[in-house]
Amino acid sequence: MVDLKTQYLRIREEIDREVIEVIASAKYINGPKVREFQKALEAYLDVNHVIPCANGTDALQIALMALDLHGGDEVIVPSFTYVATAEVIALLGLKPIMTDVDPDTFNITSEIIEKAITPKTKAIVPVHLFGQCADMESIMMVAKNYGLPVIEDTAQALSADYFFYNGKAKKAGTIGTIGCTSFFPSKNLGCYGDGGAMITNDDELATKLRLISNHGQSKKYFHSVIGVNSRLDAIQAAVLKVKLRYLDEYSQARQRIAAFYDEAFQNLDGLKIPVRQPKSTHIFHQYTLLVKNGRRNELKAYLAERGIPSNIYYPLPLYKQEAFKKYFSGNELPFSERLCQSVLSLPIHTEMSKETLEYIVEGVITFFSNSKPQVLFTN
Repeated sequence: MVDLKTQYLRIREEIDREVIEVIASAKYINGPKVREFQKALEAYLDVNHVIPCANGTDALQIALMALDLHGGDEVIVPSFTYVATAEVIALLGLKPIMTDVDPDTFNITSEIIEKAITPKTKAIVPVHLFGQCADMESIMMVAKNYGLPVIEDTAQALSADYFFYNGKAKKAGTIGTIGCTSFFPSKNLGCYGDGGAMITNDDELATKLRLISNHGQSKKYFHSVIGVNSRLDAIQAAVLKVKLRYLDEYSQARQRIAAFYDEAFQNLDGLKIPVRQPKSTHIFHQYTLLVKNGRRNELKAYLAERGIPSNIYYPLPLYKQEAFKKYFSGNELPFSERLCQSVLSLPIHTEMSKETLEYIVEGVITFFSNSKPQVLFTN
C-alpha cells in the first residue's frame, strides 16, 4: 500500500545528514532539531503553536486532558474512524458518543453533531477522514452556539486546505480549538518511527499542552499539573523537518494518482469513486472506493490473486467493536454500517509508476467487465 523505501532513497542525502547531526550532538530529547521542526511546521500551517509529542494517539489524549473534562462527560465522535479517536475518550473516563457520518464524504457533519448534543456534551472530535476536511465552518458554528471546544483529528489530512464562505482558507488542524495529528510512517507527513503533534492558536492552551506532555512540569522537578511522558525524539524531528519541505509535492503526487484512478473508474457501474467535499482539498491519505452490490470482498480477493494489495478502512464501526459496546445503545448507524460493508482502498503513495497504476486499474476493470479493457485512459 506504501513504498517508504523508494521515497527515502529520493531524499537520502538530506535525511542522512540531518540524522547524523542529531547523533553527533547527543541531544536526543527535546533538542534543537525538535524546535526547528516545530517552528517550520508552525510556519507551514500559519499557526501560533505546534506542540510535538510521541504519537497521534497521545496528541488526542493530551488535548482532551487540557480541556479539564470530568468523568462521565460526553464527547461526540464519528463511529466510522480509526479506534484511537474514541479510545482516548474512554481511557480518560469520558463517554464517547458515536455518531453516523455523511455517506458521500465519510465525515461527520454539523447536522449529525447537533442531533447528538445533550446537556452532558463537553467536546466534539471531528475526523478529517482519508484526506479531506469535514465541513469545519458549519461545525464551528454549532460548537460556538453550544459553547463546546472542538478537537480536530487531522492525522489523515495534514496539508489539506479548507475554504470558508468568505474565500479565506485555513489548513486542516488549525480551525478548531486544538488540532491533533500523527506522523506515523505511512501518513502523508510521516517519520521513521512514531510521532505526533498538537496545534493551536490559543496561548494558554499551548502552555497547558506543553506541561501535560512533559510530566506536567513547568521546570525540571516542579510539577504543576498531572501529565504524561510524550515527547517527539530528535531523530524523528530531523526526518520530519526534511520531509516537510516535500509535503506539498507529496500531496500533489497523491492527487495526480487519484485523478488517474478517477478517470479509469468513473464509468464503472460497480464502483463509486471518492466524492470531494467542495470546501476542502483532498490529499488522499487513502483512495477509497465504494464497491456496490455486495462485491467488495470478492473484488479484494480477485486483486490479491494478481498481487495487487488493497485494504478495508474500516471493517467494523466503533460502536460494534467489543471494547465500545457498553457506550452505545439504540438503533444501528445505517451509513456507517453500509460503508464498513462496501469500502475498499487501493494503493496510493508518492512513488507509484504509471505501469503500476495501469496494472492495478486493469485488474479492477477486468473484474467488472470479465475482459481486458481496450483503452484505459484518454491522456
